[in-house]
Amino acid sequence: MPRFSVRSNSRLHTCDKRLVKLFKEVVKYFDCTILEGHRGKDKQNEAYSKGNSKLKFPDGNHNKSPSFAVDVIPYPIDWKDRDRMHYFGGFVLGLARSMGLNIRWGGDWDQDTKTKDNRFDDLVHFEIKE
Repeated sequence: MPRFSVRSNSRLHTCDKRLVKLFKEVVKYFDCTILEGHRGKDKQNEAYSKGNSKLKFPDGNHNKSPSFAVDVIPYPIDWKDRDRMHYFGGFVLGLARSMGLNIRWGGDWDQDTKTKDNRFDDLVHFEIKE
């Protein structure tokens, strides 16, 4: 059974307990890596400057403490495998729903189950939607 590395675990534990619980369950079935949980001012503004985020600090869900957002990618990492990231996104969303969590994924920002209408893809991004 897959499990998180020490680095992934430490990143995950900067997140809201609901995200921790969700991804501790996800990794039992789908090997994945936690790229980032909480993001401070410098990292958030750098992500914005590079076009990897649409929000400046402190407006992102990564900026809350604990973080309401987490970036997770299937392992082994292949940034070009969009199909696998879509499959992973659907798996996470289904598991989240079964756990009673409303999670928004960066591959379907408006949560309409259509991925081709996205203007900004962030396929590794998952956030709590309240």
